[in-house]
Amino acid sequence: MTKEKVWLITGAGRGMGLDIAKAALAAGFKVVATGRNSTKVATAIGDHPNLLVVKLDITNAADADTAVKATIEKFGHIDVLVNNAANFYGGYFEELSMEEIEQQVATSLFGPMKVTRAVLPIMRKQRSGHIITISSTAGLMGYTFCAAYAASKFGIDGWMESLQTEVEQFGIRTTIVNPGFFRTELLTEESTNYANQAIDDYNEGRKQQMEFWKGANGQQSGDPAKLAQALITIASQEKPPLRFIAGADAIGTADQVVSTLKLQADAYRELSSSLDYES
Repeated sequence: MTKEKVWLITGAGRGMGLDIAKAALAAGFKVVATGRNSTKVATAIGDHPNLLVVKLDITNAADADTAVKATIEKFGHIDVLVNNAANFYGGYFEELSMEEIEQQVATSLFGPMKVTRAVLPIMRKQRSGHIITISSTAGLMGYTFCAAYAASKFGIDGWMESLQTEVEQFGIRTTIVNPGFFRTELLTEESTNYANQAIDDYNEGRKQQMEFWKGANGQQSGDPAKLAQALITIASQEKPPLRFIAGADAIGTADQVVSTLKLQADAYRELSSSLDYES
């Protein structure tokens, strides 16, 4: 039955999504590869008998419903949903406009929610399925110049953790993936935007941040093809992890988060423990 699994992957025309689609096809799965430009997706992946390419803008709920309907018509079921499509708005919080922040959240948080809402009735009816959502280490820790992006990724993590408690009763599994720096196309001009507003007090810091983020593109240490293979392994497990910290740098970040939380809890343990009503 493993070979009969159907994967629905968002943002499959380039970057990590493309690697995941290729890995799933190579593993013998059936793949529904989606993207805003279906022609680009089809060209990037190439012809394959187990491939269906569908147009899907994840910010459009109607697109999500159409993609799910096409998947069912072609393959009859959906076993693995990979919420991969995302974007990046870089900038200091005060310099980001509310429109830019809303666009970040609309794509990177509300987009996966819309696709998942379209898929859940199918998985619930099947009493099986696996939802894999690509988050970030920015879902574990906030970073300078990443206020909007981190807000969307912290939202992803909280939503997915809560969702798991609701859908596990139907045999549906979820996995949050928190990658570190992988050499994807997230930092290319097609996926990255920077705040249009400039406030003088941030000039020096902004210059340094822009140099860092633009310089990081194409230099990230993580190999997305290896991450794609890791997801194939995870999706094949009877009990996949609720969270997968992906990359040695991501493990370091997670360790730092755990240590910081422990220090903060211990620092005010006595005060915090004294806040109950007196019996």
